[in-house]
Amino acid sequence: MIAMATTAPATAVGVLPAERFFRASLLLLIFTSVCTLALTGKLDPFTAVLAPAAVVYKAVRWWQGLPNELHNSRATQLVLAYLGFFPLDMFILSRVLVQNSANPPLYAALMAAVHFLIFVMLVRLYSAVTDRDAMFLTMLAFAGILASAVLTVDTTFLLCFFAFLIFGVATFTGMELRRAAKGALTLTVPAGQIERERQLNRALGYASLSVALGAILVGGTLFFFFPRFSAGYLGRTSFNPALMTGFTDDVELGQIGEIKKDSTIVMRVETGKPVGYARLRWRGIALANFDGKRWISPENKREILAPNPEGWVYLGDGMPRGDARSPGLLYTVYMEPIASDAIFVPGKVISLRGNFNGEVGNRSAQKTYLFRDSTGSIYNPFHNYTAVRYAGFSRLPGLDPIKLRAAGTDYPDDIKQTYLQLPTLDPRIAPLAEQMTARKTNPYDKAAAMEIYLRSKYGYTLDLKGKPGDDPLAHFLFETRAGHCEYFASSMTVMLRTLGIPAREVNGFLPGEYNDLGGDYVVRASDAHSWVEVFFPGNGWVTFDPTPDGPENAHGLLSRIGQYLDWLSLTWNEWVISYDFAHQVVLAQNLKTSSRNWSDSLRAWFEKKQQQARGRMKDWEFQHSSLRYLLPVALVFFLVVLRADMIPELIRRLKVYAQMRVGRSTHTNPQLAARLYSEFLHVLNKRGISRLETQTPLEFAAAVGDARVAPAVREFIDIYSQARFGEAPCNAVRLRELMSQVRHAFRSRR
Repeated sequence: MIAMATTAPATAVGVLPAERFFRASLLLLIFTSVCTLALTGKLDPFTAVLAPAAVVYKAVRWWQGLPNELHNSRATQLVLAYLGFFPLDMFILSRVLVQNSANPPLYAALMAAVHFLIFVMLVRLYSAVTDRDAMFLTMLAFAGILASAVLTVDTTFLLCFFAFLIFGVATFTGMELRRAAKGALTLTVPAGQIERERQLNRALGYASLSVALGAILVGGTLFFFFPRFSAGYLGRTSFNPALMTGFTDDVELGQIGEIKKDSTIVMRVETGKPVGYARLRWRGIALANFDGKRWISPENKREILAPNPEGWVYLGDGMPRGDARSPGLLYTVYMEPIASDAIFVPGKVISLRGNFNGEVGNRSAQKTYLFRDSTGSIYNPFHNYTAVRYAGFSRLPGLDPIKLRAAGTDYPDDIKQTYLQLPTLDPRIAPLAEQMTARKTNPYDKAAAMEIYLRSKYGYTLDLKGKPGDDPLAHFLFETRAGHCEYFASSMTVMLRTLGIPAREVNGFLPGEYNDLGGDYVVRASDAHSWVEVFFPGNGWVTFDPTPDGPENAHGLLSRIGQYLDWLSLTWNEWVISYDFAHQVVLAQNLKTSSRNWSDSLRAWFEKKQQQARGRMKDWEFQHSSLRYLLPVALVFFLVVLRADMIPELIRRLKVYAQMRVGRSTHTNPQLAARLYSEFLHVLNKRGISRLETQTPLEFAAAVGDARVAPAVREFIDIYSQARFGEAPCNAVRLRELMSQVRHAFRSRR
């Protein structure tokens, strides 16, 4: 791949140190950068597949020892030619791919720049020759990581960034080692020394991994000590190419059915535990006016709701009295970018606080405000084009049939004017409504009967057969008799209005799948739902859902793995993306509480064990009363051992013994040879044979005159010298035998 030129003399034989390690690290660095861009999900499928495949193809050719595919001049010509293609990409190709984003011109320019970056990276990869080319490739790879950070903030990027950091450290380590070796008279790794090259590669790999992990640990610690107070300009700009659509101020019949075929995660709602509320829904927008095919909001006028000094927006005014006794629910919503300004809440919301303007931090919460229309729907004036995090408190009102039956039909004029509106309908719809509720005498029983009738007599499907024509409701009620939630909710709303009962359609989401790992509900686009709200005087709006239950998803190993990934994503959003001063305070409080609890638990455990030990000692002393006289003897013996320095000697012998046992005679180990030589001199010195400071090891061996130990000493010194200075294997087994012979010879002399 990169045939680096060397400045070593022509007589030098060999290659630069860590050549294969450096090339492999650089290829992995580039591959990680390209894969990180592909895994953001923002690239077009062609680029997302072709770019990693091109890097893999180059790696295979490098492994086979094949030459570069492009000359430097041809690579330069290709880059210059792409500059002419860049405007076409930015204004036409990329613009088509991102037409559904919040800011198509900005996003198209970014995607065109990413395409150009990948192209230059691949062209340079296929033509790189010098160390300068390698440095340029590392800079391009880093630019790819920066572009990925702009395109996404999910946990996949975190894992890819960690891998990039490891390969980056390895690449620059190998590059620096090669740079230092250039100019040397003798190359560090001679040709044919494959084993030494492998040892060097392993050492560099361990060093790179240690440095990268240390940087991750220190960087992560500093991140939690120095929180962010603002997400900056890029944090407020959306680079999401496909915002989930469907929840707008006007919704056409059949639109939500298309959304329900998508499994993309829309939001995660953290509740801490499952919510035992049968009518739990994430309410979005309520629609009042119907023209036969489309539902629209009743008005454009919206009330401005400002936060208090703590950033909370209170919305609980004008609630029926009974709701104050309803169970409350605290929750935190992590909502992905969505092409709707609606804020989704459960039940009757009391208060909200969040980064609705896209910024992070408590100060930004005080700068935000919300809109609310006459239907109680809540809107974000800053739009949901970026990820939004907000906390809320809601009441979950119960259902009191007795009270609702007694509500009567004295509806306010504004309610009747808005929620009894009807277009021209098929003449069969009103009689059908009368038939469903013929035996009921009050609005509540009529609504309940209609709900049960639709749930039991009609089927649920996302694949509608036939063409609905100009009257989709009639087509659903009298021909197909099957559909999805939008048809059921629209039919019930319209038929209730034909009976003079105010009703409206509401769009939002079903609860979704509860993840016990993260204590949150994972809500997907497929959970999009429509239901009905019916007005009862003195009670307000009550939820009804005429849609039959759809097919349940199977739960297995893959589902559990998905729950782990969702939990990881939730944790990432909470403690990384949304980390601010408030999170730092919570972290400090939890750390303080945990440390105090651990300290108390440890102290209680230690006291318990201490009492148990005292009891056992007393029992043992009572059962062995005669042994109490041995305590003074044991104490005297222990003092003698300390006085004679026997414990350090024993530790030293055990240490040397362990070193000799783990030593392998087939490997060069100068350090082990030096340690054994030092122990051998210690053994001889205790027997009166000492080496002078001016003597070399060989001179000392020749000076030993004791015939019993002289041969063993000479052989020991010879093996030590070869291992220490001659790069020969250290035969620790033989050295241990020779040391034992010397000890035995001195004992037999006694």
